Amino acid sequence: MDTLPDYLREGLDIVFVGINPGVYSAQVGHYFATPQNRFWKAVNRSGLVPGHDDLGPEDDASMPGYGIGFTDVVKRASNSAGSLRVADYRRWAPETKEKLLRYAPAIVCFNGLMGYRNYVRYADGVQTELALGRQQERIGSSLIFVAPNPSPANAVYSLEDIARWYGELGRLRDEIRGGP
Repeated sequence: MDTLPDYLREGLDIVFVGINPGVYSAQVGHYFATPQNRFWKAVNRSGLVPGHDDLGPEDDASMPGYGIGFTDVVKRASNSAGSLRVADYRRWAPETKEKLLRYAPAIVCFNGLMGYRNYVRYADGVQTELALGRQQERIGSSLIFVAPNPSPANAVYSLEDIARWYGELGRLRDEIRGGP
């Protein structure tokens, strides 16, 4: 497998959008599978999936059952997002936008400012100031939220920081649902 499948369907609460799959994740066929990646630990600590605190990469295909899906800005796997080229973003970001418009999740959560920055630049032709959290822009009817990238290469944010942002994402989901 040279990439990861999308886990998308209509009616999802949240779709996590990574920059691109890591080579290891693509090889084993699961999102955020590198043992050092903090995504699953942060999701478990955040309470984003109530009643579950032991989710891991092998659970990615079942997450749509909890209202959570996955895709990437670029579907080409690499050892580092830094190795992606402008051509990758030009090719894949518009396709990602089409998927997000088609499936229209309540919230699109980009994992990392870099992924969101390159998405808006190459899908919308916009360069804008970015910050973590809820964005003013939308993708169709979907709200946009940006959380820190859980990659171990992003040492600026601790596991607790990332879990706190995912907790905020969960509160936004609950707010638009009309309660927990």
